[in-house]
Amino acid sequence: MRRQLRSRRAPAFPYGYRYRLDDQDEVNQNYLADEEEEAEEAQVLVVPDLEEEEEKEEEERSQGQPIGNAWWQKLQIMIEYLWDPERRISLAQTGQSWSLILFIYFFFYASLAAVITLCMYMLFLTISPYMPTFTERVKTPGVMIRPFAHSLNFNFNVSEPDTWQHYVISLNGFLQGYNDSLQEEMNVDCPPGQYFIQDGNEDEDKKACQFKRSFLKNCSGLEDPTFGYATGQPCILLKMNRIVGFRPELGDPVKVSCKVQRGDEDDIRSINYYPESASFDLRYYPYYGKLTHVNYTSPLVAMHFTDVVKNQAVPVQCQLKGKGIINDVISDHFVGRVIFTLNIET
Repeated sequence: MRRQLRSRRAPAFPYGYRYRLDDQDEVNQNYLADEEEEAEEAQVLVVPDLEEEEEKEEEERSQGQPIGNAWWQKLQIMIEYLWDPERRISLAQTGQSWSLILFIYFFFYASLAAVITLCMYMLFLTISPYMPTFTERVKTPGVMIRPFAHSLNFNFNVSEPDTWQHYVISLNGFLQGYNDSLQEEMNVDCPPGQYFIQDGNEDEDKKACQFKRSFLKNCSGLEDPTFGYATGQPCILLKMNRIVGFRPELGDPVKVSCKVQRGDEDDIRSINYYPESASFDLRYYPYYGKLTHVNYTSPLVAMHFTDVVKNQAVPVQCQLKGKGIINDVISDHFVGRVIFTLNIET
């Protein structure tokens, strides 16, 4: 820059030309002022470049640091966020702030719990523990059979006791509550053919009618401990699910009827029912619920398949028959009926 200024200075003039030198000095001063302005502008333009270089150098330094130091710094930041001993704050909240937050949440949930408790209390005041409030949709009882069989398929070989022994054990265990001595001790002998209606307060204990194991005769397990499975003549017990207040309509007992579901009807040539009426006597109704009808035992109907075709699967359908009984619901195979399969091999 100085060289340029020197080269641009006006040449020396003789003494007679002094006035020209004065003019030239003024020109040079203006020129220097212009040069200084240009230099300041150049410095302004250079400063951002220097800042960018400094940022690059910092990035290079940070990239050059070990990874462990970076993780340690992050860990320190996290620890300081959880608890800052200098400012005595945790999670960016002071002790006073945390106290206020906990108080608000405690008050909110306590109020919510109190409202729910009050609503449940008011609801239970309107519900009787002894009698269901709504029974309009429960008209036909469901049906279940014993012994228990996987997928309701009774597959066994007469000459192989291991294939049918578990059915015998299941029936014996199920009928323990129907033993004659136990029924005579706990329940009363009711007259058949009529409802056993018991008046009084709904919270009073109700008596139950006897249903003795001996009522099942050949399917009781008393005369034949194998329930007919050893001879290829199996017994299957059917019972209705309990419904509080249920009474068969028109005073007619509900009966049971079994037949081949699909195929040749001659695959089942003979079935004996016990009791012989193949029905649920009226004296076992109505049912008053498990809280007051403690010793109640559900009546049973035993089907003794004395003559069934062997060595093939026979689908069997047992239905309830009676006034107001529904037994053809497609979506539920256990409302008023039950379907199972007999496959007796010899």
